Amino acid sequence: MSFWEKLGLGLKKSSAKITTGISDIFTKKKLDAATLEELEELLLTADLGVQACSKIMQNFAAKKQDKEIGDEEIRTLLAADVEAILQPCQKEFVLNAAHKPCVILMVGVNGAGKTTTIGKLAAKLEKQGKKVSFIAADTFRAAAIEQLKIWAERSDIRLFSGPDGCDSAGLCYDGLNAALKSGDDVVFIDTAGRLQNKSGLMDELKKIVRVIKKIIPDAPHHVLLTLDATTGQNAVSQVQIFKEIVGVNGLIVTKLDGSSKGGVIVAIAEESKLPIYFIGVGEKIEDLDVFDAHQYARSLLDLPQD
Repeated sequence: MSFWEKLGLGLKKSSAKITTGISDIFTKKKLDAATLEELEELLLTADLGVQACSKIMQNFAAKKQDKEIGDEEIRTLLAADVEAILQPCQKEFVLNAAHKPCVILMVGVNGAGKTTTIGKLAAKLEKQGKKVSFIAADTFRAAAIEQLKIWAERSDIRLFSGPDGCDSAGLCYDGLNAALKSGDDVVFIDTAGRLQNKSGLMDELKKIVRVIKKIIPDAPHHVLLTLDATTGQNAVSQVQIFKEIVGVNGLIVTKLDGSSKGGVIVAIAEESKLPIYFIGVGEKIEDLDVFDAHQYARSLLDLPQD
């Protein structure tokens, strides 16, 4: 099964909610003010967000109000409007060869799949011939270090870690110096799962960034936020806060397999405008793939891939 087939299956809960709702709303086959209002409410329940829904409905109403229209045509038109919102966020993840090592700071709340995502991305880069290392700066959770260790052993990647509870910023200082000496191409820094309302933890994250810059002034080169799709609109607020605190410049959305909140990617795209580099639909390395706005929009509206 291809990645996009898995995504289609994973988004069934989201797409079924939308397609069933469309069928229920448009039994009279006429797109008028009342049915438009019902359609907007339906899209909101699928977690597309207020801003995105408003934009989609304005476009939709201008084209089709007071005209007869079928279910599939509605879904096709909606998919095009969703794609238009997602398209600016479809960016290729590129490592600048001038950055050696390229420092990738991974952030996100507990349970978003951050450590697993690091392992998957690193494995992909290793296959491209990059020399990769990990810094296990999540020193509060022993399980995180063990998880990263498993990924490191699986892909023959050097892991720099310290004792449980050690100063994470100090560990990053030593780890980056080691990466420079080793001639690494890429360094992933795994940070503790920061709850966005915990100012103390956020202050520590800022401290890590300051320490990184002492070693490599223009680093971190990528600050990637891992988001759990199942959290719905909470993911939107996470983007806003992490962007403000640590200058997040790229997103990875995980756990889209079986989520009923797959529309949240549309809300994130509309409100953050940040690149969505990768999306995840499972635990295997091949279950993380680049984000494709066109294919995602079609999957969300239960249309065949083309």
